[in-house]
Amino acid sequence: MNRVLITGGARGIGAAAVRFFAAKGDAVAFIYRSSDEAAEKLCRETGAFAVKGDISDAADAQRAAERCISVLGGVDILINNAGIAQIKLFDTLTDDDWRKMLDTNLSGAFYVTRAAVVEMLKAHYGRIINIGSKWGKCGASCEVHYSASKAGLRGFTMSLAKELGPSGITVNCIEPGVISTEMNSCLDHQALAELRDETPVGRLGETTDVINAIDFFASERSSFVTGQILGVDGGYAI
Repeated sequence: MNRVLITGGARGIGAAAVRFFAAKGDAVAFIYRSSDEAAEKLCRETGAFAVKGDISDAADAQRAAERCISVLGGVDILINNAGIAQIKLFDTLTDDDWRKMLDTNLSGAFYVTRAAVVEMLKAHYGRIINIGSKWGKCGASCEVHYSASKAGLRGFTMSLAKELGPSGITVNCIEPGVISTEMNSCLDHQALAELRDETPVGRLGETTDVINAIDFFASERSSFVTGQILGVDGGYAI
């Protein structure tokens, strides 16, 4: 049985990951920011443990992560999934827009990983899986701050993999394309159709596509795989 910590676990890919690992019989805890009703329902459904916290704040991220790790009795798998998105022209971005995006998508992963790594180093074992985005590879117009935050996860992943590899800890990053989740519900039918048409496999992604990749990186099948960036995007970012 693995002990799994997931950020952004109340909705979307995070919630799918909570359900997946709980169904396998793993001990699961997740951090969420504001979706109280969804989090409570997911806990009842799966038996997972939830902590409300804002990972963009260093102290709150540390508190939430430590609480989850205490309940789990340690942590074997960390999935840094929490993230926000915003579509906005570059010349209208405010300092607050920029700061909020980077603090959540990049610094949040740093804060939670910092707390988890303490336990992983003790155990000389760990699986860290960062959820990036195809836009971190190829960039998105009107999403400069989002693209920058996800590109940062690439460097974070590769550098940390080199540092933690000798300690039995692997670090990998998954970069989803357009996945049918609440985050993308703001896109209208035409925009989604255009994105689908630009995707080589001819469809948009489902959460199961991302979960399959998470499963691989979390398992012993990937014990010789670290520092890798895997695009789960139907070939969009080729």
